[in-house]
Amino acid sequence: MTLAASTRLDAFEIVAPLGAGGMGEVYRARDTLLKRDVAIKVLPEYWSRDPERLHRFELEAQAAAALNHSNIVSIFHVGQYNGSPYIVTELLHGETLRERLKNGPMRLREAIDVGGDIARGLAAAHGAGITHRDLKPENVFVTKDGRIKILDFGLAKLDPAKSPSSDGPTATFQQQTSPGHVLGTVGYMSPEQVRGEPADARSDIFALGVILYEMLTGKRAFHKTTTAETMAAILNEDPPPVSHIAHGLPPGLEKIVNRCLSKALEQRFQHASDLAFALEALSDSGGTVVAEVPHAQVSRQKRVWLAALAAVLIPAAVFFWISRPPAVPIIESVTQLTDDGVAKWIYSGMQTDGARIYFNEGTVGSLNPAQVSVTGGATGIIPTTVPNVQIAGLAPEGSPLLAFSGAFNYSRRSVWLIPLPTGAARPLTNITAVDATFTPDGRILFSDQGSLYVVGKDGADPRKLLYVGGNLGEPRVSPDGKHILFTHFLSGFAAPEIAEVGSDGANLHPLFSGPSLRWACCPQWTPDGKYVLFVRRGPSGQEIWTMPMQPGFMRVGKPMRLTTGPLSYAGPVVSRDGNQVFAIGVKKRGEVVRFDRATKQFVPFLSGISAFDPTFSADGNWVAYSAYPENTLWRSRADGTERLQLTFAPSDVSYPFISPDGGHVAYTDEKGAVYVISMHGGQPQKLMDSNCFAANWSSDGQTLVCTDYENDHPVAQLLDMRTGTSSKLPGSRDHTGFQWVGEGTLVASDLTLSTLSFFNVKAQTWSVIVAGNQPGSVINWAHSPDYRYVYYTTGGDDPRVVRVHIADRKSETVASLKELRLAPGPDENTQISVAPDGSAVFTRDIGTQEIYALTVKWP
Repeated sequence: MTLAASTRLDAFEIVAPLGAGGMGEVYRARDTLLKRDVAIKVLPEYWSRDPERLHRFELEAQAAAALNHSNIVSIFHVGQYNGSPYIVTELLHGETLRERLKNGPMRLREAIDVGGDIARGLAAAHGAGITHRDLKPENVFVTKDGRIKILDFGLAKLDPAKSPSSDGPTATFQQQTSPGHVLGTVGYMSPEQVRGEPADARSDIFALGVILYEMLTGKRAFHKTTTAETMAAILNEDPPPVSHIAHGLPPGLEKIVNRCLSKALEQRFQHASDLAFALEALSDSGGTVVAEVPHAQVSRQKRVWLAALAAVLIPAAVFFWISRPPAVPIIESVTQLTDDGVAKWIYSGMQTDGARIYFNEGTVGSLNPAQVSVTGGATGIIPTTVPNVQIAGLAPEGSPLLAFSGAFNYSRRSVWLIPLPTGAARPLTNITAVDATFTPDGRILFSDQGSLYVVGKDGADPRKLLYVGGNLGEPRVSPDGKHILFTHFLSGFAAPEIAEVGSDGANLHPLFSGPSLRWACCPQWTPDGKYVLFVRRGPSGQEIWTMPMQPGFMRVGKPMRLTTGPLSYAGPVVSRDGNQVFAIGVKKRGEVVRFDRATKQFVPFLSGISAFDPTFSADGNWVAYSAYPENTLWRSRADGTERLQLTFAPSDVSYPFISPDGGHVAYTDEKGAVYVISMHGGQPQKLMDSNCFAANWSSDGQTLVCTDYENDHPVAQLLDMRTGTSSKLPGSRDHTGFQWVGEGTLVASDLTLSTLSFFNVKAQTWSVIVAGNQPGSVINWAHSPDYRYVYYTTGGDDPRVVRVHIADRKSETVASLKELRLAPGPDENTQISVAPDGSAVFTRDIGTQEIYALTVKWP
C-alpha cells in the first residue's frame, strides 16, 4: 500500500514517504494532537493477508511497546488503516549503522561507545524477557547527535513469563518457533540459530560480537560466496583475529570480541549488562589506536633528529601518564543473597559489620530491622520495641545500630540506639534529627533543619559544624575522619546534589564539578577512602556510580557508572574488606487491586494494570493513572477501554487528579512542578516550576491546592485557575498532604504523621479527626469521588485502611493491610485511591526487592 501525503491515520497525517523499513513501508507523519513529527511503519495490504508476516508485525509492535529505554526506538501507537496494520514510532534523524559502515571501519572510541549503547539496549530488552534474534547493522540507527537506537523487533522472541500483559498497547502474542526453523539474518546469526535451536539473550550477544568485529575492521566476520558456506563458517570457523586487520587495538577489546563470538553459549558473556560493563571500562580507560611502524635502518642524522624529538616527547609522555585518569572499577560478578520475597525499604542505609548485613524490611509505617549473612541465606528480624524503625548507622565496633522512629519525609525524628544481637533499645533524648551516622571514632554526626552537628556517643553537647539550609541527608564521614559527604536537597524535594565539607565545617563545595549529574544521592565511602559510591537516577532506574577521592598527583577525579541494569539498585554499602558492594536490587512491577467488601479480598482492578495513583472522574466513567514504574500518565475508561497515553518519557508523573468536570488532569513531577493536561491529550500546561506536590482540585474546579515549602516548612499553596495567580494559605504551616474534601475544607496531616485534621480555609482553624498516639498513625489518605468520605491507611504491626464520614466524623475500619504487600511509589511511599463504588484501591507489589553482592575489581 502506498499512502499519499495528507492521508490521515487516526490522529496522524502522512507528510512524506521515508522508504522501506524491515517488513513495511515507512512514512514521515504529523501527530495532530501532540503537535510533533513521528514515523509510521505500515505493513502492505498483501502482506497483511499472510498470517506469518502479520504475526511478526504484531510481535514487533508488542515487543517494542514493552520497552522504554533510551537505546531502543520508542513506540507511540498501534492501529489499522484499510485492513493494514501500522506502528507509530519516534522520528529518528541520522543513518543506520550499515550506512555508516559503508565509509569503512569506525574510530576505536566510537566503535566502543556504539557497542556499549547497543549492549545497554539489549540488557533492557532481555530484562523484559525479549530476545531480538535479528540484530545487524541495518537494525541499529545512529542519530545525528550520536544516540544509538535498536530497531525492528519483527523476529523477537518473548519469554511468556515476562511478556507484557494484555493491558499493553497491543494484545499479547506468544511466538512459537518450531524446532529446526531458522530465524535471523545470515552472517549475523549465532551457531544455535543456524542449527535451528532455541535462541536466548546470548544469541543476541553473538550478533553484537559480529557487529563489533565489523565496526573495528570494516569487514564482516562471516561472509562467504553462498549462504550455505556462510552458515558453515558460523558453525565451524573463527574469523581472522581483529588485531590482524586493525592494528594497535587494546588487547582487552580483542578478548571481548572473541568472547562474544564463542561457539559455546556458556563461554560468551551471559548478560548484555556484563558486556556493557566491559566496554565501558575500555571507553573510560582512554585507550587509543597506535599505528604499526615498519622497522628501517636509521641514518646518523636521523638518529640525532630522533634523539632531539625524544627529548621533547618523553617528558610529554611522562606527563600524560601521570595526569591520565585512574583505571575504571569493574563489576566481576553479581550474587543474590536474599530470596524471601519481602519488601525492602530502599531509603534506609544498609550497614555491615563484616559478617552480617543490616537493613529494613516492610513498607512505610511498618518497617522492621532485619539481617542476613554476607554470604546469603535466611533473613531474620532483629527484635525491638521501637516502632517503624529506619536504620541509619552502625557503630565502628559493630554494635549498636543507630536508628530512627517516625515518619520518613525529611522531618525531625527521634534517634535510638539498638544493641546487637539483642538488647533493649535506648533513645537519645537530647537530640532529634533528619538523618545521622556514626563517625569513625564512634561519635554521632547528624543533620537537623539545614544544619550539620556532631555529638558524643550519648547524644550530649551537640556542636554545630555548618548551616546550608534545605534538607541534609545521608551524612558520611571519610575513614580518616577528615571529610564529610552528604546529600543536599536545596529546597523541598527538588533534585539533590552531593556536597563535600571538611570535618571542621570548612571548604564546603559540590562533589562534582562541571555538568551536574541529575538526581545523585546517598554517598558511601570505601573502607580505604579511595573511592566514594553514590546512587543516581537513570532512564531505566537507579544506578550505582563511583568516583575516585584520592586521584593522585596531577589527576582529577571523574564520576564513573558502576552498574547498568537490568536491576535498579539502591542503598549500596561497601563490605569491610572493600571487595564487594551490597545493594538492594529492585525490579518494579505492580498490580492495581481493590478491596471487595463482599468477599473481603483484594482483587485485581482495571485489568490488574501495573499503575499507581488511579484517579476517577466524578461520574465514575473515566480513570487516569501513572504507569508503574515508568511514571508516564495514561487515561482510559473505567472498564480499561479507550486507553490513551497523555505524557511520554522522560516525564515523571506523580499524584494525578482528574478535575471535577472530567476534562483535565493535574499532576506534579519529581521536582514539584505542577502541570495540567487535557483528558484528550495535547501539550501539558505548566502552572508552577518546582516544590509544590500533589496538586488537586477543589470541588468547583476553580482552585488547585498543593504542598509547597517556605523556609523548609511545608505550607498549603493555592492556585487560582481563573486568574493564574498563586498564594500561600495562612495558618497551614507545618502540615502536609493537603487535599480538598469539600467546599472550603482541606484535609492534611502533621509532620510526624500522627494526626489527620480538617482545615477550614476561611476561618483558618484546624479540627483533628484522627488523633494518633505515635508517628505513623496515618500514612496516606484520599477522599471518595463524591467527597463524602476520607479514607486513610495506618502503619504499625497491624496496618489498616479506615474511612471517615466527612459530615459526622464517624470512622470505621474497612480492611486490614497486614497481608497486602504495597508497592512503593515515585516518592517511595505507598498510596491509596478510592473507586467510584467506594472500594479502597491500592497497588500491590509483585516486583522484587532483594539484596545482592556485587564483587568489584578495583584498579
